[in-house]
Amino acid sequence: MTSALHTSSLTSLPLLARGKVRDNYAVGDDRILMIASDRISAFDVIMGQPIPGKGELLTRMALFWFDKLADICPNHLTGQAPESVVTEQELPQVQGRAMLVKRLKPLPIEAVVRGYLAGSGWKEYQQTQSVCGVPLPAGLGNAQRLPEPIYTPAAKAEVGEHDENISYEKTVEMVGPELAAQIRSISLALYERAAQLALAKGIIIADTKFEFGLDADGTLTLMDEVLTPDSSRYWPVEGYEQALRAGTNPPSYDKQYLRDWLEQVRVNGQPWDKTPPAPRLPQEVIAQTAAKYTEALQRLMG
Repeated sequence: MTSALHTSSLTSLPLLARGKVRDNYAVGDDRILMIASDRISAFDVIMGQPIPGKGELLTRMALFWFDKLADICPNHLTGQAPESVVTEQELPQVQGRAMLVKRLKPLPIEAVVRGYLAGSGWKEYQQTQSVCGVPLPAGLGNAQRLPEPIYTPAAKAEVGEHDENISYEKTVEMVGPELAAQIRSISLALYERAAQLALAKGIIIADTKFEFGLDADGTLTLMDEVLTPDSSRYWPVEGYEQALRAGTNPPSYDKQYLRDWLEQVRVNGQPWDKTPPAPRLPQEVIAQTAAKYTEALQRLMG
């Protein structure tokens, strides 16, 4: 595995944007080189220390899922080698952690699908017996499987801001009824296929989010990352029933370990207020977080 990469610094291509994890560079006017760094964020704050190997792992998982879901919806992959568009000196920043993708017109909607009641959904359900305006049966518990997966979109926020949960009707206002319906039906189909495949490998995908763009012909296209532990809640099957009975959160393969540590840490004697700068991560937290991601990859892909 190559050394950790917190921030890429290519000079042969113009930088378009840096997200929480990915650095995007323009390749002509029709393609983007997406580099998955080893950055990790929690509570919408990027940590100062990288998680070694995370970018390569996310890229492998995203490519795995793009392949498994290709018949449901076109995706942004060009099939071209990312290494072919950078200089020899820049190869170490690209190898194993980049995708060369089509440049799309991104849609301003995070397409969230929930198959289980968890996180902010569980909090909202306790108050309103619904999640993002979708009514649910009474008597559900924390981490319980929903009668069927639900689509609960969010409006994309700028880096550092929180995405805002919105109603389906709001997505109709944003992109029109046809596209809104297409995003919803494709998102549910993608989740159901992925959840079934993951369950066969001993992983529960509790919820996930998809991002879409339109290509030059106006075709809805799956983009960004897909079904990684960064964009999804991954639970191992073992321990799930026990957590459900106890009403606690199941153990997870995602960033929950890091979030739990950050909830406990104290900065100058006070709990961290979840604004930058982030507390410095101890080596143990970095190693444990990396181990969680690695275990998820090994389970899924063998």
